[in-house]
Amino acid sequence: MSRWNEEWVSGAMPPVADLHLHTTASDGLLSPADLIVYVAGTGLLVAAVTDHDSTEGLDDAFAAAASFPDLTLIPGVELSTSVGDSEVHLIGLFIDNRDENLQERLEHYRSRRERSIRESVEKLNELGIGITYERVKELAGGTVGRPHIADALIEAGHVSDRDEAFEKYLGDDGPARTKKTRTTTAESIDLIHSVGGVAVIAHPRTVKRLEEVLPKMVEEGIDGIEVFAEKYGTEDRARYAGLAREHGLVPTGGSDYHAKGSEDEILPGEAGMCGPSMSAVEELRERAEAHRSRAST
Repeated sequence: MSRWNEEWVSGAMPPVADLHLHTTASDGLLSPADLIVYVAGTGLLVAAVTDHDSTEGLDDAFAAAASFPDLTLIPGVELSTSVGDSEVHLIGLFIDNRDENLQERLEHYRSRRERSIRESVEKLNELGIGITYERVKELAGGTVGRPHIADALIEAGHVSDRDEAFEKYLGDDGPARTKKTRTTTAESIDLIHSVGGVAVIAHPRTVKRLEEVLPKMVEEGIDGIEVFAEKYGTEDRARYAGLAREHGLVPTGGSDYHAKGSEDEILPGEAGMCGPSMSAVEELRERAEAHRSRAST
């Protein structure tokens, strides 16, 4: 079946792969083991754990996946990057998560993220909203992020849920939003390739001037783009599938699942969302093997 088959873009095909999932190792609410148990129960054949700036949940995820031989687990990570003034989240798939240089870089990214979260908490305090960074860190239990500030705001009674927290305070234009220094897309793509992975543009709807900056990322070696993603309807999928076809990228994607429990959250394996085909997964694997081969020479 062609990866450009209209049935995949329309959402008529049942999902077989979800390559964008989060755990408590970053800002998800399910432990890595619980996430795998949940995903295995959906009938998905392939899944990727892609926590923010962290691979610390992968060992537990793989241990849990050993009990589900029909589920293939792909090691991944999500990195916050930029090209010009456009913020871009990149997913690294098929990475060697034990690589020492990768872990050093991820530790640096997490430290940078923590500084940004501290500054956001300070801004909230200046607004008269009393939460502490220490409590945010406790609620995170792993890599800290804006959703954990939201959890602290919920606990303190300032908002009712994460969506309200982002709408009022933590969104891109919110009064407590702090922009952290980001690595460039070129640096992050090189890092992902150096550890045998493929680099994919996550939720491209969030990338400003995507059509303008995409050719630069193609020159830098980007491998894929999420065609199937949270909140994407048929028109969205068709648009990003067209960009993938135009630039020779693999059409991938996933639910970006955090187990928030909100009514509008897309669930792994949910009918109608569709997802990347097995042929797309195999093309990603082939590209990863090529990057791994080049990195070892």
